[in-house]
Amino acid sequence: MSEDPKKEAPAGDDALAPIGEDAPKKGKFKLILMILIPVILLGGGGAGLYFTGKLDKLLGKEKKEEGAEGEHASKEEEGDKEKGPLPDVAFLKIPDMIVNLNASEGGQPRYLRLSVQLELANAVDMAAVEKVLPRVVDQFQTYLRELRVQDLRGSKGMYRLQMELLSRVNAAAAPIQVKDVLFQEILIQ
Repeated sequence: MSEDPKKEAPAGDDALAPIGEDAPKKGKFKLILMILIPVILLGGGGAGLYFTGKLDKLLGKEKKEEGAEGEHASKEEEGDKEKGPLPDVAFLKIPDMIVNLNASEGGQPRYLRLSVQLELANAVDMAAVEKVLPRVVDQFQTYLRELRVQDLRGSKGMYRLQMELLSRVNAAAAPIQVKDVLFQEILIQ
């Protein structure tokens, strides 16, 4: 009886093939456990750090949150919490403006009365913007006269108006950076 040499010793990939049918299932199970256990441990550790507040300290987020709370805290809370002084902020009132809105053809003329203040980083910036205030008012007037009543409807319209005015004041006052345009009064007649 001569046996074929190919049947006696498996070669190549067949040499590593498991003999029983349970071996592939055990291999997959071990692989899943080797991946799943570290992921669960890392996730649990991260959740523990997050809920204890230590993750914020590790990532340096604690300082940013304290600064945000300090800006929005009331004067009473400032006395209770000992934090650094509020940032130096200056507000510049722009003279009230009354402009004709762009009326649709044959429509009744409409007017916009607008009162705004500019938020600046400090008093030095405020003095610089005051010097170019006629340029800022001109930019505002030119833009406002092209608006229609439909452009000012809803919070989306007000937000768009605020962003346009901020863009125009920053262009007119460059290199000074104006932080925000704050509406004091908006009246459409």
